[in-house]
Amino acid sequence: MDTTLTERYVTAATRHLAPKVREESRTDLEQSIAEAIASRVSMGEEPAAAERATLIDLGDPAVLAAGYSHQPLNLIGPPYYLTWWRLLRKLLAIVPICAAGGVALGQTLDGADIGEILSASITVGLSLIVHLCFWVTLVFFIIERSGVEIDTGWDPEELPVPGADSAKSELIATLVFLGLAAGAVLWDRFGGSMRVDGETMPILNTALWPWLLVLIGLHAVFAVVLQRRGRWDAGLAVANTVLAVVFVSLILNLLVRGALVSPEFLDSGVFEAETLRILGILLGFGVVALWGWSILDGWLKRRRDAR
Repeated sequence: MDTTLTERYVTAATRHLAPKVREESRTDLEQSIAEAIASRVSMGEEPAAAERATLIDLGDPAVLAAGYSHQPLNLIGPPYYLTWWRLLRKLLAIVPICAAGGVALGQTLDGADIGEILSASITVGLSLIVHLCFWVTLVFFIIERSGVEIDTGWDPEELPVPGADSAKSELIATLVFLGLAAGAVLWDRFGGSMRVDGETMPILNTALWPWLLVLIGLHAVFAVVLQRRGRWDAGLAVANTVLAVVFVSLILNLLVRGALVSPEFLDSGVFEAETLRILGILLGFGVVALWGWSILDGWLKRRRDAR
């Protein structure tokens, strides 16, 4: 049976509609197509060419069918898109890194070699990225099509106040923290932080305290310069990165060589060798995580202030 393009188009656009609206939609569509073809023919076009041009102008019949049935043709629509993207971005920034770090820590404590540690961490991180993208998107897909409404609004009271800067309070907090750190280093060196059998001894290697104080002083200078400038620029971001890398490199190097703690503390027998190994690994991961975040945070703030 030979059918016209119009009949084929109307059938494709209405065949998946509910029976109660199918016939009405079919009639309306046939009428509008006929009127458009008649208008083109009256302007001198051939009937076949007019029919083809009219159907092309109407577009894909699946789009019309979605309009008739009020079904969206997007995975996540505008009402939920920003909420979906903000949630997914936060999860991707936190969950894979924490999971990969946890796996790396477990593998390290278990005595695995570097290849096994990297392989397991990367595999878990990539797997979580895929799962997060799939499941978060699926949840929003179901919510949007089920008709359940969620609050995607925002509160105007959350808007930042122009000129309200917490740089001074951050500077004070930073200097207080650095002062306490410097005091702890000096106390450990000259007063001793550990008492064993009535004798006090330092925990850190006594040769380290000048270098630690220098690094603490450089961080204090950096904090003051940052507060005076009032914004992050490329120079400050680079300086923050260099300070972090130097500190992490120093601590990791000392941990690997077993030179971070004093010989007196090692010989005291307060902790067993395995306990010290585990504590050293935990300290190494903590230092890398803390200063890695400091580097990332610095560049994110530099990008923000550059705008």
